[in-house]
Amino acid sequence: MSVFVILLGVVLVLVIWAVAIYNRLVRLAMLADNAWSDVDVQLKRRHDLIPNLVEVVKGYAAHERSTLEAVVKARNAAISAPNPEQRIEAENMLTRALRQIFALAEAYPDLKASQNFLALQQELSAIEQDIANARRYYNAVVRDYNTRLGVVPDSIIATLTRFHPRTFFVTEEEAREVPRVQF
Repeated sequence: MSVFVILLGVVLVLVIWAVAIYNRLVRLAMLADNAWSDVDVQLKRRHDLIPNLVEVVKGYAAHERSTLEAVVKARNAAISAPNPEQRIEAENMLTRALRQIFALAEAYPDLKASQNFLALQQELSAIEQDIANARRYYNAVVRDYNTRLGVVPDSIIATLTRFHPRTFFVTEEEAREVPRVQF
């Protein structure tokens, strides 16, 4: 009888331990979902600002139609991306297109001096900082989550309960270059 009690105790401890691991993985998955939602909110703010920016630039650089169309196309691709992996790729494309808009400002002194353009540029800069902060938090949560999925014994529970690694939100090498600012 005492062997049965000991065996039952061991099984109970193993079940409690597995449930604790499972709950930790669920908590990290929820944090990752929440962190992605925060990134998504910041990206939506950027998407909402872009049409205003395009309209202001259009007034000064009407013959730069291809650049403006590239920005609009990149924005639409980012909005319609169905999953985080495709969204990350589309957002990187949008970042490149926005750089072209600001490069136009260098060629058009009137645009560069426009109060509307400057206000939009400042707002976009603030949004970009918020996106960077949200992206850093998301990547930290994903790092913790993916680490848990890779270490034993959590990896065993993760495999049995079908948890999958998440994708980091990384910028492209091109986007890592420091932008040139000239006065």
